[in-house]
Amino acid sequence: MLLPNPAPIQFLAHSILEEKGIELAVKRLDLVHPEVSGNKFFKLKYNLEKAKKEGKNKILTFGGAFSNHIYATAEAAKAENIEAIGIIRGERTEPLNATLLHAENLGMRLHFIDRNSYRNKSQPQFLATLQKKFGDFYLIPEGGTNELAIEGTKEILDSDDLHFSHVCSSIGTGGTFCGLYSSLSENQKLLGFSSLKGEFIHKEIAELLQKNQLNSQGLYEIFTTYHYGGYAKHTQELIDFIWWFYESFGIVLDPIYTGKMAFGIWDLIKNDYFFYSSKILMIHSGGLQGNTGFTQMTGIKLPNP
Repeated sequence: MLLPNPAPIQFLAHSILEEKGIELAVKRLDLVHPEVSGNKFFKLKYNLEKAKKEGKNKILTFGGAFSNHIYATAEAAKAENIEAIGIIRGERTEPLNATLLHAENLGMRLHFIDRNSYRNKSQPQFLATLQKKFGDFYLIPEGGTNELAIEGTKEILDSDDLHFSHVCSSIGTGGTFCGLYSSLSENQKLLGFSSLKGEFIHKEIAELLQKNQLNSQGLYEIFTTYHYGGYAKHTQELIDFIWWFYESFGIVLDPIYTGKMAFGIWDLIKNDYFFYSSKILMIHSGGLQGNTGFTQMTGIKLPNP
């Protein structure tokens, strides 16, 4: 069974925070496990337990070439002595990038499919063809988001976090956001920062909350203006901010999720979105393994843990 380390809370000090009367802290989920870090630990926890209870010795999941989920699933499967299959979007390119090479070295079987086929990843007929090819497996969806993943992410917040007025999270597939929302206490507000371009995320989150019958004592708001061009897109402004944040606070961010969220939080602070005496908790969802692959792909150097 995967066991986490306690996620430390790191309080930040800066003249702007002092000027605005704001307390800003980071919940370091990137430190909860040496390999299966961040929100992925919580998403995989109960899925792996269920797979073992059902007697499944094989899991299958989906992801892109630099997927944090693929990386974490490979690590978790290795730790639990379960066979792992990763269905990867796109063609196999040698040499493999750092993410896929690591997953394969851990024993994950990588199967590459074209982008058109990948769009069918949730269709019963397509899943049946995978079942025929790979045999009986336990299915974990892309990004790891399902009912059991949300049960896991409900455990991210604990009693030490009750005094924060705002909790901030990046949004990808929405599982972490929904788990956090359902565990808010009264007078807390969850702020989500979408890494995806477009307003559709509002509908997707609402449908996910409804599907899983999730309620909350708190409120939520989603920001869609800090995506920097869309998923996996970036600008020099974002890269400069990630380096500034590291040099200022010693915390490594990634350009896909946490960097965009942190930039959004800092921008909102500077523009007086938060009331005086606000206490903000930023959820660091990990994903730092992707920085190596990002540098390989773009040539842009990033901080590394």
